[in-house]
Amino acid sequence: QVPLVESGGGLVQAGGSLRLSCAASVRISGIYMLMGWFRRAPGKEHEFVAAISWPGGTTYYADSAKGRFTISGDNAKNTVYLQMNSLSSEDTAVYYCALRQTGGGIVMSTLSYQYWGQGTQVTVSS
Repeated sequence: QVPLVESGGGLVQAGGSLRLSCAASVRISGIYMLMGWFRRAPGKEHEFVAAISWPGGTTYYADSAKGRFTISGDNAKNTVYLQMNSLSSEDTAVYYCALRQTGGGIVMSTLSYQYWGQGTQVTVSS
């Protein structure tokens, strides 16, 4: 197993910001690596939020995240971040970090990822 540990969730008012972190126990650059963020709101399925791939650092975003969220990676810390701005109550969910270590797969599909973190709760109050 490749542990992924998320942190940074919490309670924030609408319009506020949070930065989520996902620490991986493997090096996240140099070889192919895809790390994504998904979220799951109560009563709903997992929803793709954003992803980043290496080498190259190509980023992918759901329409709901474009312009508000930014995914980035710190190679030295083997950590991926999700900066979330202009949060609304619709962003309330448990956010999960996921990792794929081989090429191929569909970036926005949960089935493409081999490892998952335990999730971190994000609650946005209106």
